[in-house]
Amino acid sequence: MASPCLDPSSDLWSDGRVLVVEDDRKIARLVTKGLGAAGLRTVSVEGGRAAVEMASDSRFDLVVLDLGLPDIDGHEVLRQIRANGQLLPVLIVTGRPGAADVVAGLDGGADDYLAKPFRMDELVSRVRARIRESRRAHARVVCGGAVMVDLRRHRVHVDGRPVSLTAREFRLLQMFVEHGDEVLSRQMLLSTVWGYDFDPGSNVVDVYVRYLRLKLGPDTIQTVRGMGYRLRG
Repeated sequence: MASPCLDPSSDLWSDGRVLVVEDDRKIARLVTKGLGAAGLRTVSVEGGRAAVEMASDSRFDLVVLDLGLPDIDGHEVLRQIRANGQLLPVLIVTGRPGAADVVAGLDGGADDYLAKPFRMDELVSRVRARIRESRRAHARVVCGGAVMVDLRRHRVHVDGRPVSLTAREFRLLQMFVEHGDEVLSRQMLLSTVWGYDFDPGSNVVDVYVRYLRLKLGPDTIQTVRGMGYRLRG
């Protein structure tokens, strides 16, 4: 399977590259320093035209966009980014009073906004969340140890070997791969995969875990005594 493989146990936002579009050099330095301290990589530009050109580079994961720019307005920057087919998240930061600019930005394709002045920890949190959501949304293949799951095509491979699963087996496996090495309780699996209220007398989760082990390998899913199950990495 040639699709890129997303590791669900990773931070998903780590090593993200952020394009900071801000003509106030003091604010730009503060933003790039704050994002850098959080483990994100940044490139800063002052002008809108440069921002449009750089946003076309697929290495960026998100744009932090100021609306008040010296050459072209931030709304026009956003319009051109979206017109060029760029789907990367855009977070608007604005010092303009009133909601009109915020509404126009969101309607124009922005994913989030912050009003100036803003707290750096909130900016970092929003950037992380948007990168995480974007990477999850665009992931075609999720990995867990030797198991590779194509979430769009509902295909499963183990060590490169295709494996056929029922719809319920696939949903259960999807839960395991999406939660990395987390231990998932029977209650959580039952309510999420089957939509049932937890019945301590039900063994349906154990039965389907056994089905997956038969198809994927006996050591694929680990039993954590008294807690539940997890995918073995």
